[in-house]
Amino acid sequence: MATNIWTRKHILSLADFILTEYETVLQTATSFREVLSRKTKKVPALQGQVVANLFFEPSTRTRSSFELAAKRLSADILNFAPGTSSLTKGETILDTAKTYLAMGANIMVIRHQHAGVPQMIAREMDRLNSGVSILNAGDGQHQHPSQALLDLFTLTSVLDSENPRLELLTGKKIAIVGDILHSRVARSNIYSLTAAGAEVHLAAPPTLLPKLFLDILEGKQKNRLFLHWQIEPALENADFVMTLRLQKERMTGNFIPSLREYHKYYGITRDRLKLCKPEVKVLHPGPTNRGVEITSDLMDDPNLSLISQQVTSGVAIRMALLYLISNQ
Repeated sequence: MATNIWTRKHILSLADFILTEYETVLQTATSFREVLSRKTKKVPALQGQVVANLFFEPSTRTRSSFELAAKRLSADILNFAPGTSSLTKGETILDTAKTYLAMGANIMVIRHQHAGVPQMIAREMDRLNSGVSILNAGDGQHQHPSQALLDLFTLTSVLDSENPRLELLTGKKIAIVGDILHSRVARSNIYSLTAAGAEVHLAAPPTLLPKLFLDILEGKQKNRLFLHWQIEPALENADFVMTLRLQKERMTGNFIPSLREYHKYYGITRDRLKLCKPEVKVLHPGPTNRGVEITSDLMDDPNLSLISQQVTSGVAIRMALLYLISNQ
């Protein structure tokens, strides 16, 4: 298990993560990945503790990944579905959280369509001196820390499967292409990848990549972030390419002329990957619009695509995060 000291009670954002915390997460996830390779894939680390998955927004991968991670740690699990909850009768989000607190929840994993909800619940749990830890599983267009951490784990594992660590990404060029504007995944990845020393190149139409993204970072990390309104400069000599889903459910205006037009200029294809390093790998956080952000043949090519590995990494990373905050 990790040797570094962990003191963080809640995981709400990567904006204030420090290098030792990233390294601790990677080390801990590496240990749990070994557990997941065994015939018996369970450890008693969270035995007797209750993990409540409060997903106010639909999710398949993230919710299932957190649930499996909690089960692998031997926790008891409570799952929340807003459509069949007392929210439909007028109950507030905080009252819902307090209900799960009264049931004995030790950790609450929160996903919500509006930014700031996990932070609000964390403040209330702290005010009540509840001892409950909050883990942000995605809030609006704000943050998705566990996704960025599993991406970090995936990338560093590709570079050194035995000892994934931040320094492996120093100087690497990583292109993030797609709906940057609406993406909490992109925001979290900007923090983690630049902290690791990578150069992050964002590429999207101007409507999906406003200049304000240049102000997301401060200090020396700011010099590791680049914006492109054409895809070619972002892909040139890139070591990794991450493509993002067009989040049509969050788009209230005409951000792109059409899906066909978007794919023509920003879709990831084999021809476009020729601009990258020969050993380039492709990532996508999912769900994917096949044939829009990326062609199906690339998605399914095990020599190029890390998409399945991202899903696998997600269980180990979420085991690590649940384990780390459970001890605070």
